[in-house]
Amino acid sequence: MADPELGFAETASMEMLSAESCGRGGPKARAQLGARSQGVRCLLTCCLLSLPILTALTAYLLVSQLWAQGEDCVQFQQNVREPRFGLSHQRAYTSLRGDRDKPRAHLTVVKQTPTQHLKNQFPALHWEHELGLAFTKNRMNYTNKFLVIPESGDYFVYSQITFRGTTSACGNISPGRQQNKPDSIIVVITKVTDSYPEPSQLLTGTKSVCEISSNWFQPLYLGAMFSLQEGDKLMVNVSNISLVDYTKEDKTFFGAFLL
Repeated sequence: MADPELGFAETASMEMLSAESCGRGGPKARAQLGARSQGVRCLLTCCLLSLPILTALTAYLLVSQLWAQGEDCVQFQQNVREPRFGLSHQRAYTSLRGDRDKPRAHLTVVKQTPTQHLKNQFPALHWEHELGLAFTKNRMNYTNKFLVIPESGDYFVYSQITFRGTTSACGNISPGRQQNKPDSIIVVITKVTDSYPEPSQLLTGTKSVCEISSNWFQPLYLGAMFSLQEGDKLMVNVSNISLVDYTKEDKTFFGAFLL
């Protein structure tokens, strides 16, 4: 049977040895533990510092990828739209060039000299066809008061005639005095064709001038579309050629162009 005292002494001896051993190894263990703790802190610090850098790098890569995709989409849309735009632009340019080749003319007023005119027909006006604003292009021809149509088609024909007068009111003319202020002024655009013996009136404009003051000034404009044939001739007739204002080319003019 073991002695209880002997067991207690052995136990106490072992505890003392253990405490002594711990006392001798304590500073080294604490140093090792401190080194490990410092390493962990450094690792955590590096991780925390690298986290914003990694986040910024990731965001930059994502933005770069989205930007590249956006540029590809824009380039694709441009490639899709460019053929359509090119075709429409080409059609517009072709149409514009076609218009440039169509017959057209714009004639301006010159000083008129009274001439003999046909019976039952007003005097026809002379025109300037080369100088200033006047022109004839693409085979449109002006000759002897007539604008000659070079090809069949639909034409817009127009004219503005400006009249001037400097006498008293209508109906108050003394015997023996010439009346320079008529009751009305008349403008007619006339067509002459070889297939029809009589001239035909395309447009007619009339304006009463009795209510206008003594020094009066009155423009009359006419314009419309007509189907004309090659060789048709156009002229402008007025009721009183001496009242036509020929001072400025933008006041009295005549023209036509193929539509």
